[in-house]
Amino acid sequence: MDLIDKAKNFVTEKVANIKKPEASITDVDLKHVGRDGITYQAKVSVNNPYGASIPICQISYTLKSAGRVIASGTVPDPGSLKGNDITLLEVPLKVPHSVLVSLGKDVGADWDIDYELELGLTIDLPVVGNLTIPLSSKGEIKLPTLTDLFN
Repeated sequence: MDLIDKAKNFVTEKVANIKKPEASITDVDLKHVGRDGITYQAKVSVNNPYGASIPICQISYTLKSAGRVIASGTVPDPGSLKGNDITLLEVPLKVPHSVLVSLGKDVGADWDIDYELELGLTIDLPVVGNLTIPLSSKGEIKLPTLTDLFN
């Protein structure tokens, strides 16, 4: 094994063993009903093990229901993770009305739909560079009722 291979292996090992922020999706809920669609909000808790703040490059998301993508997008430059602390992030998930209408047949009597949320939190770690933390969550979310739509 030559010196370059040894160096690559050393760097690969160090990156694999580096402390990384840990994140989890704590809640997904209906936030806003508007003319162009509805907005759900995902709450993400991120624990930063470093003393310094870490910039968040972007948050990307895909929200699915009944096996179909009902919303996807990115939140560019959402801020930073506080050093040695837990940062709570709020990620808006915008769903057009047309998609909700097509979900109508999958709605239960209680106006809930099953969802699956896939979220990628891309941070800029010193030395390592951009690192994406994959997150996912499954559960039920409420659809807006007619009363919500006309208020």
